[in-house]
Order: sequence, then C-alpha cells, then structure tokens
Amino acid sequence: MLHRMFTNATPAHAHCDLYCGVYDPAQAKIEALSCLKSIQKYHDSDDEHFRARAIIIKEERAELVKHHLMVLWADFFTKEHFEKFPNLHQLFWEGVHGAGDVKKSLDVAVAEKLLATIDEIADIFWQTEKSKDAGVYPPA
Repeated sequence: MLHRMFTNATPAHAHCDLYCGVYDPAQAKIEALSCLKSIQKYHDSDDEHFRARAIIIKEERAELVKHHLMVLWADFFTKEHFEKFPNLHQLFWEGVHGAGDVKKSLDVAVAEKLLATIDEIADIFWQTEKSKDAGVYPPA
C-alpha cells in the first residue's frame, strides 16, 4: 500500500540530515591521533592478534577522518573562505588522500603528516568568523 502511495513521489535531496551548525576540526584530529597511536601500538607489540586489531581500528579511524574532513569541506566552508584562503582546497585534498594513505600504511610519519595537514585546516577554520558560532574546542 505504501509503495502505491509514493509511486509518483519526487525524491528530495539535502546536504545534511539535520543542519546542526556544530563543526570542529577536532573531530578529524581525534580520529587521526587514534590512527597514529594505533600504528605506534602495532609496532610496540609482538602479539599478532593485537596487531591485527590495531590495523582494523586504524583503518576505521582513518575512514572517519575522511568523513569529518569532507563534512567540513562541504558543509562548513563557503566560497568566500576558499577565496580568502586559496590553499584550502589543496589542504582538504591532502587531508582526505592522507587519510587514505594512513589506511594502507603502518608508517608513523604518514600519520604525523596527516595530523599536520589537519592542523593547517584547523588554523584556517579558527580564523573564520563562522567558527565562533560553530566550533566546539577553540585553541587556547
């Protein structure tokens, strides 16, 4: 019956399920730090089961980094931000691809590079006027 009711319905699309207006690069950074720590713990252990779990966790967290960066890129930053900070698109490209590199690597330096990229994005985030109403953890 429901199928018949919605047969001619037009699909609606929105950029967000609920526009809450809460954004913070800290979400991506926390997940990236988890990746780094998982890699370090992997190298510190000789337990194969533990090491396998460390890889799984690292890869899950790296995927979350990609998600949080994409939300910032698509939902928080505006055309004006990208005009004011011309390297912002490149930083997001490096961050999302850097998270992908972390997924396929056990190199601490790769995770540290991802953290540095997120820090650069965060520096720009906190320079925007919009961050004062959206950010949760402003720098001290």
